[in-house]
Amino acid sequence: MSTSEALTEGIRVGVEAEYSPEHSQPSANRWFFLYTITITNESPETVQLISRHWTITDATGEMEEVRGLGVVGDQPVLEPRESYQYTSGCPLPTPFGSMQGSYQFVTSGGSQFDAQVARFELRDVGAIH
Repeated sequence: MSTSEALTEGIRVGVEAEYSPEHSQPSANRWFFLYTITITNESPETVQLISRHWTITDATGEMEEVRGLGVVGDQPVLEPRESYQYTSGCPLPTPFGSMQGSYQFVTSGGSQFDAQVARFELRDVGAIH
């Protein structure tokens, strides 16, 4: 399992990522990874997650950028001290890679900021590289 954590303007983003053999087909160059994100509002303001931006890099250095509204179809509102957790997945054409990114938030006062998601590793621990 791979982990990372970042704190930006009172928003803590923790990640746990692991290889999912049941969703993978290495013989077809398809490795699938699950990641669970926990977002905790440690700021004094209510915030809403509006959008996401990911940079996904495979073992050959190929990069893919993904942008979209919300996460898993949701744009959660977090009161101070509240947390939100979700699990999603990422397919790769290689057994190793990484992800990093950011979430765009808006505060109850209307200001916007990006909370960082620290780089985390995607790796099939059974693969040799």
